[in-house]
Amino acid sequence: MSIHRWLSALLLLAAASHACAGPADAQRAAAPGADWPAYGRTPDEQRFSPLTQIDQSNVARLGLAWTQTLDHERGLESTPLVIDGVMYVTGAWSVVYAFDAASGRALWKYDPQVDRARGGDGCCGVVNRGVAAWQGRIFVGAFDGRLIALDAGTGTPVWSVQTFVDPSRPYTITGAPRVVKGKVLIGNGGAEMGVRGYLSAYDANTGELAWRFWTVPGDPSQPFESPAMAMAAKTWSGARWWEWGGGGTVWDAISFDPELDLLYFGVGNGGAWARTLRSPGGGDNLFLSSIVAVRPDTGEYVWHYQLAPGEQWDYPATAQLTLIDTVIDGLPRKLLVQVPKHGFVYVIDRTNGRLLSAEPFTKVTWATGYDLATGRPLETPQADYSATGKATLLYPGVVGGHNWHPVSYHPRTGYLYFGELQLPSVYALDPAATWRMGKRRVNTGQDFGAAVAHPELQAEAARTTRGSLLAWDIVNARPAWRVEQKVPLNGGTLATAGGLVFQGATEGRLVAYAAEDGRVLWETPTFGGIPAGPVSYAVDGRQFIAAGIGWGGALSIVFPDGATVAGLRSPNRIAVYALDATGVLPPPPPQDRVLDPPPATAPMEQVNRGMLLYFDHCGICHGSGGGGVPDLGYMSRQTHADFAAIVLGGARADRGMPSFHEQLDTEALELVRAFLVWQANQLKAAQQATTGVPASGSEGTR
Repeated sequence: MSIHRWLSALLLLAAASHACAGPADAQRAAAPGADWPAYGRTPDEQRFSPLTQIDQSNVARLGLAWTQTLDHERGLESTPLVIDGVMYVTGAWSVVYAFDAASGRALWKYDPQVDRARGGDGCCGVVNRGVAAWQGRIFVGAFDGRLIALDAGTGTPVWSVQTFVDPSRPYTITGAPRVVKGKVLIGNGGAEMGVRGYLSAYDANTGELAWRFWTVPGDPSQPFESPAMAMAAKTWSGARWWEWGGGGTVWDAISFDPELDLLYFGVGNGGAWARTLRSPGGGDNLFLSSIVAVRPDTGEYVWHYQLAPGEQWDYPATAQLTLIDTVIDGLPRKLLVQVPKHGFVYVIDRTNGRLLSAEPFTKVTWATGYDLATGRPLETPQADYSATGKATLLYPGVVGGHNWHPVSYHPRTGYLYFGELQLPSVYALDPAATWRMGKRRVNTGQDFGAAVAHPELQAEAARTTRGSLLAWDIVNARPAWRVEQKVPLNGGTLATAGGLVFQGATEGRLVAYAAEDGRVLWETPTFGGIPAGPVSYAVDGRQFIAAGIGWGGALSIVFPDGATVAGLRSPNRIAVYALDATGVLPPPPPQDRVLDPPPATAPMEQVNRGMLLYFDHCGICHGSGGGGVPDLGYMSRQTHADFAAIVLGGARADRGMPSFHEQLDTEALELVRAFLVWQANQLKAAQQATTGVPASGSEGTR
């Protein structure tokens, strides 16, 4: 598939174990940090491994030690935990797996049995980013809102609580819990779907709710839950934002400083996106796009810093919060560093929330910089599209200059490593936008058809799109080195004391770079993308590098990974590497694809209407056909005939394709199908022009 085909879609959307270990190097010393016990390894979320057995001199000897294939092909975004020789990892549908970390032998599996008909409720697929561990228990947040405690030895449930305060709203959980001072912390997602965000803390022993921090105010005619909400309410005005939900979900980004006894979390974007819809009277709309510091025992508010007051570009502050102690200008500093969608690297004094620096790391046109005296961005005139009423191409776009993919920090180099993306979006207010209650209804307030009316903006976006692996010098607030990548959007990173940085490349490689200058020292084919960052651990003195392979979630609609481009399936796999291991990762099987559509007979006016309906309701899952979700451009004639039964009748609900009978009527469905028929014929013509051979295939399981 062409990258630019899915770039256009973005603009419109504005088990078998294989032990293959060989002989290992003798252990050089008793290795500290052999486990990877938490999401970021340590509460500061630096994602740095102190292990040194694998280093620049021998990394080229890495080979596959073992691999395991998980049950579902819906995206693998989990960070594995490794504790006392056992790996705990999650897959799609919130399924938890335990493996022997040295051999890959399966130990147990826990499936929370999430209702597959809920597969379309979330914005971003049925992925899960991992578990938390504490005193012999494993904690997972299920897609349907349950926080579940499992016995670490057997996978048996110990307790379960429902974290959604209003199950009628389309909340979801895809993030990993954290445990701080005996409390399990979990947020949720769904800002664009119409929810009000919050972070909850539960007693790790009993599951009893300890405290809850709401991130946006509710109905002001009702008592506020806390003084922080009373303060936030003063920054919202002129509309019934609580009916839209407001957004501000806490779906990732939680860190802890035990010395300061401060818990930090990032707050998401607004719902709707456009500021004039949710707060036409103006205001900063706290705590959208903010970093908040609270006391972990009580949830008491301490300070906040808002990255984008009145946020309206889908710029959440939910990227990883990395805590770093360093010296700047001769003074010791306690820093909090975040690299979110906004396009700036934010360096904050974590004792008080004061902004110390905010320098761009990619192309940025929504703001020219930050006023360090006030901490506020210097917005450009064109950024306020909801006020101007004009379609505007802004950098970064809705995918961001950097997304959620984990970053890592190396204390020796002083560099932060992350994937940089230069990709804009067309933003335009939909003047007819209204609140649409119900699940599987996206409430962004955007006119997704604006990009169609401005092909020159699409052309600029296609021309400027690129991406890189970036090393950022924290002290000097500038890039140290940059490595351009083949596909712009790539996965998270891992830094190690062996002088290495590991990252998965979306076209299908795991790569080791020299931490000081970005030289490529080793790479191996993975066939598919690696969204989350790799981890490193040691068992019996042998160091391993583990990565989760499996493209999926919302980002798969933007850039297909190597497996999708090659027409291969996207099995979710854990691949683990060690020195002198001799295993070989097998390629995945081919997808069942077919290009034999009915003739395209609908007039283009209907095709265009169907295209907008498709990207409003279907494209968020089906964009590139990656992550176990079929590309509907390859439907067979039989599937076209069964289209109404599938989409309206729920014939495939048990496979994660819910019914859309509340969102689409028969007329709208036929418009969507008209677009898909037209698209398939375009694909078929392009393939025949390229190869000279008529396209063919089989329906398979599609």
